[in-house]
Amino acid sequence: MEVTSQQLARWTEILASLPPQTTCRELEAADVPAALSLDADTVSDYPGGVATAHSPMTVASAAPSASRRGFGVFDSDANLVAMTFVDVDGNRAEVDFTVVAQHRRCSGLATAVKAASLLALSCDGVTVVRTGGSDENRGILAANAALGFEVDEHWLTLSAPQA
Repeated sequence: MEVTSQQLARWTEILASLPPQTTCRELEAADVPAALSLDADTVSDYPGGVATAHSPMTVASAAPSASRRGFGVFDSDANLVAMTFVDVDGNRAEVDFTVVAQHRRCSGLATAVKAASLLALSCDGVTVVRTGGSDENRGILAANAALGFEVDEHWLTLSAPQA
């Protein structure tokens, strides 16, 4: 993806629309406990199945690195209320997951945290970013569309007929 000035402007605009008492930034090692806590609070919210399964984070998977970058939104009390983790391999990246605390959903935080990741990744030379989203989660699909992601595949979760 060649990032256009319009995309950069849109991502910046999305971040600017956050309430002034919130902070959106890249996660650091000191944020691991907060990431583990938010993950534990939301782990049961994933629909499940092959396409949307989410295993609880571990200290290792919550630790940001050059190949596993995390971004978060913090509220006025410095609580992590939204996060996204992205696995980076050279100039390509794939969003592992994005989650928002239940009491803060439907307020644009998922869109903002993903916008922050896109801005940072594009500045660091990442040219392809892939993400997903369940048809059961219209919010994340709307966030992906607002950020300019293009749907290039669909997953189906099949189950055996009930006898």
